Amino acid sequence: MYNGTSDGECGGHEAAAPKKIPSASSMPWVRNLRRYVGSGAGLGSEALMELETKRILLEIFKERQQKNAEAGSIPSFYKKKPEDGSISHRVQRLAKYRFLKKQSEFLLNADDLDAMWVCLRENCVIDDATGAEKMNYEDFCHIASLCTDQIGQKCRRFFSPSNFMKFEKDESGRIAILPFYLYVMRTVSLTQARIDMSELDEDSDGFLQPHEMEAYIRGLIPNLAQLRDMPAAFVQMYCRIAARKFFFFCDPHRRGKSCIKKVLLSNCLQELMELHQESEEEVPDTEQAENWFSLTSAQRICDMFLALDKDKNGTLSKQELKEYADGTLTEIFIERVFDEHVRRSKAGGGNTREMDFESFLDFVLALENKDTPEGLTYLFKCLDLQGRGYLTTADIHTLFRDVHQKWIEGGNYELCIEDVRDEIWDMIKPTDPLRITLSDLLACKQGGTVASMLMDVRGFWAHDNRENLLQEEEEPEEESFS
Repeated sequence: MYNGTSDGECGGHEAAAPKKIPSASSMPWVRNLRRYVGSGAGLGSEALMELETKRILLEIFKERQQKNAEAGSIPSFYKKKPEDGSISHRVQRLAKYRFLKKQSEFLLNADDLDAMWVCLRENCVIDDATGAEKMNYEDFCHIASLCTDQIGQKCRRFFSPSNFMKFEKDESGRIAILPFYLYVMRTVSLTQARIDMSELDEDSDGFLQPHEMEAYIRGLIPNLAQLRDMPAAFVQMYCRIAARKFFFFCDPHRRGKSCIKKVLLSNCLQELMELHQESEEEVPDTEQAENWFSLTSAQRICDMFLALDKDKNGTLSKQELKEYADGTLTEIFIERVFDEHVRRSKAGGGNTREMDFESFLDFVLALENKDTPEGLTYLFKCLDLQGRGYLTTADIHTLFRDVHQKWIEGGNYELCIEDVRDEIWDMIKPTDPLRITLSDLLACKQGGTVASMLMDVRGFWAHDNRENLLQEEEEPEEESFS
């Protein structure tokens, strides 16, 4: 009965004509609604803004696609920096600020470092042979758990297996706790320095310009024990002097900006950080002057420049620079310094050359760091009389002729220039026996001595009397032992 009823119902439906549903596009109200929504007239302000944003982004996407198609397979290697005050610039600065703030939160502070040192000392073992405090890997993991409980997860990254394997181990597989702690302190210090420099990097390109580097040094002065008593009037001049060394060593191509990563890895930053140490006893001025960043050294350089500047115009002429180092530098070397490293002045018809303070700082840095690649590169440009990238026997003869003249004027014995030339060739042993390149000077490890012999009569005198000078240095040591 049930089946019969179903069949009957189905039959009745089949007899009735099926109703046809019209398509949506044929309905007038659907067409009107689509037209109304498409125009944006019925949308709210947020929806309109979103619609406009999609349209703009689509146009930008199509424009980039067209440019890529026209450029072919050559990738884009230049990206224009956002303009100051633009939305992109504001977003970039906000993102950098939040990122640096987050990185700062992961750093260990002074209290955290003290707590870590206490944990290391309380859970280490004493080596019976050396008395050094050491820990094996089990102690290392145990100390990591204790530090994490006291300090937090931010110290956990220092206690990784790879870090443990970086340090020298004894026969029992133990490492000393002091090198490990110094590693943690240096890592924290460098990370903090990078954060501070990145905050001053206005265009966020990873480089610091001179005024940004000076601002970084100015911010360090209150925290450097040996600079706290610096007169306020001298701070600006000190920052110029200190920043110049960073650019001399970290900006070899003289682009006017120094890479932050290179600054962090340079010896300059380590030398500056040495001023953190408070000297228990008064250090002689001669020893303080060896550190370029010391207050004594900065005042010495400033006084030197003021003493050479006879006309007090803020720059040095060739005649004034000849008085540097008591006039022991040769005239041809001074001429070459101005040719290679001093820009022409706009005053005086554009033909006069005067050495400004920044150029003078580079000059002093090169002479005081002759054995470094940066200092030797500076000096080699001056010694390369023809600008060919190498020195010949004729160049050596011409350069040493002025040294020889000053040597004789000083009442010294007669010299044979050819013998000195042959001695220089034997010292360098150039790859090409007919020419000396900068690479040869750097490879022979005596490039600074050779440069001094060719430009400074005092440098040649020191080389000529090297055995006597060495004996004089050894005698005080023998007396102190006796």
